[in-house]
Amino acid sequence: MGLVGIVLVSHSEQLASGLRELLRQVATPEVRIEPAGGTDDGELGTSPSRIAAAIETADTGAGVVVLADLGSAVLTARAVLADTPGPELVDAPFVEGAVAAAVTASTGADLAAVVEAAREARDVPKF
Repeated sequence: MGLVGIVLVSHSEQLASGLRELLRQVATPEVRIEPAGGTDDGELGTSPSRIAAAIETADTGAGVVVLADLGSAVLTARAVLADTPGPELVDAPFVEGAVAAAVTASTGADLAAVVEAAREARDVPKF
């Protein structure tokens, strides 16, 4: 069994891909981090098919954490997850939660620990 995977759901393909690039600097290469940003035609928005494909690619058997940036991205992710039991959508800040999840997943932690790390990122002061 592999490590917990991470899916980044954003209205912007560039934002999701950029955050993935950042996470690749803090996570081990074995953590699968998949962006699911933008619509299928390259516009701003969220795509259920991109989210589903990202979950499938990120899943190595240890579970998948899904983080979303804004309101309708959360709604779209919820709709996809209603048909895909297993992955967990986490109520966490997009960047800080993703960093915490990636670092924790790198340690081989289980899904519950990775979810909790992402959630706890909400309470970490910046200064």
